[in-house]
Amino acid sequence: MVITEQKLDQLREILGGAPKKMALLSHTNPDGDTIGAALAWRAYLERLGHTTRCIAPNRYPYFLEWMTDIGYIGVFKEDADGEMAKFIGEADVIFCMDFNQINRLDRVTDTATANTTAQRVLIDHHLHPPVDGYTVQFSDTHSCSTSYIVYQLIEALAGTDAIDQAMAEALYVGIMTDTGNFSFSNLTSDLFRAVAVLIDRGVNVPYVNSSVYDNFSEGRMRLLGYMLNDKMVTDYRYGVAYVSLTEEEMRRFNFIQGDSEGFVNYPLSIRGIRMSAMFIQTKHSIRVSLRSRGSDVDVNVFARRYFDGGGHRNAAGGKSYVSMDETLKNFHTYLKEYFGA
Repeated sequence: MVITEQKLDQLREILGGAPKKMALLSHTNPDGDTIGAALAWRAYLERLGHTTRCIAPNRYPYFLEWMTDIGYIGVFKEDADGEMAKFIGEADVIFCMDFNQINRLDRVTDTATANTTAQRVLIDHHLHPPVDGYTVQFSDTHSCSTSYIVYQLIEALAGTDAIDQAMAEALYVGIMTDTGNFSFSNLTSDLFRAVAVLIDRGVNVPYVNSSVYDNFSEGRMRLLGYMLNDKMVTDYRYGVAYVSLTEEEMRRFNFIQGDSEGFVNYPLSIRGIRMSAMFIQTKHSIRVSLRSRGSDVDVNVFARRYFDGGGHRNAAGGKSYVSMDETLKNFHTYLKEYFGA
């Protein structure tokens, strides 16, 4: 059990006493889970009298802009006055929401590590959590999402009556998006009982679902068609499909942050494909996303071994620091090595 009474007592000690400055940090390229978990936890901390800031390294996807409390998410990249860096530097407590590797903070990393006096609390569900470096860790690698862990923490500390409509909405978005709209693994009866509570707190399921999944740009739809028709490569020797997109190709379709969300999952719908990879060119690197289905292919191992990344058995990512052509050439080599053929 990740949420033990001993850990809860440690958390109560951190949250008790005089009001404190608390920074809630989300990982780079923030998704629905890191945003939802941060927003719900922020609301709870503010209710206790603490001063908080939710800070993401770069902008969240546009299909999350409708969320009730989204205005509380600060974007570090857009902070021209340095107020967010100052807040992190002065924070009494730093919460790491939905990541356990400090490099997931990207441009915020140096600022976060420079504060050596803050207590640090990890709330996360990714594999291979660090052994130390935190005052207390709530790391459950079997949890479907970090938002579900936040739900459990609030339930344990204050009861579910402490969850209002905006908090419920944020937690539901985090759970829904990190489970692929309740289609991935780690779905338990306890999870669905929690979801029922969130619905009772006012979550409008059809509205939330439509706002997240039916709220894309025209450019995204055309880019998806181009990617599947012109860029998808299948290799049935290994049961692998992969796609790649250059900066020029994305500009052609007026790409905006969030347009490629979920693209890597589409090839897994093909019969005989058990692993999917997506390579996205950015200014300084190639961003690698990996997905698999079933238990045959552990993409967490693949990402850690070849792309200095990690994640979960069926969903992971990493980076490549060579050209796209060289990255794809290396990928073929890695496939032969990993699958032993």
